[in-house]
Amino acid sequence: MEITNLGQADGLPPVDWAAVAQKLAAGSAPAPDAANSRTTWLSTVNQDGTPHVTAVGALWLDGAFWFQTGAGTRKGRNLARDPRCSIAVSIRDADVVIEGDATRVTEPGALARIAKAWADNGWPAEPDESGPGITAPFNAPSQGPPPWNAYRIEPRSAIVTVAVTGPPDTPGGSSTYRSCRICRGAAPCAAS
Repeated sequence: MEITNLGQADGLPPVDWAAVAQKLAAGSAPAPDAANSRTTWLSTVNQDGTPHVTAVGALWLDGAFWFQTGAGTRKGRNLARDPRCSIAVSIRDADVVIEGDATRVTEPGALARIAKAWADNGWPAEPDESGPGITAPFNAPSQGPPPWNAYRIEPRSAIVTVAVTGPPDTPGGSSTYRSCRICRGAAPCAAS
């Protein structure tokens, strides 16, 4: 994995990716008293090349972000045309931006796993029995009627900015990570 320490000029160490991934997996909120109050932002590419940014109910599971949307939404149409995207979230003591490609998930076992994860987090999602999607008694009105398509973003790169929040032995910092499988500890990809 290629790591660039953006805080080096300020004498800061690289950000510890393992600690960030652990906070993502735990669903860490931005502040201790803000349980489950984080917003995850998805950015896709409009047909004219401009960015489209929208809040999504995403989950970090198995080293990737998962989200769902209706096929007719702008983000759904954008991803059908161009899967490149980024997702941003604030976690405890850090801001994280992940870049990658959104892949539509249609495999029944994977849909069941992510639906259960959403249900365990308070949204009663379940796999749609009529086809490869997710359904629930409610969703954001802008998603259109169910079923909704589920997507997985496996990180291609990440940038993490850590806040200075504690004693001198817990400095802030900013680092970038580039690898096809940064969250799984695999060797860097040939494109890095």
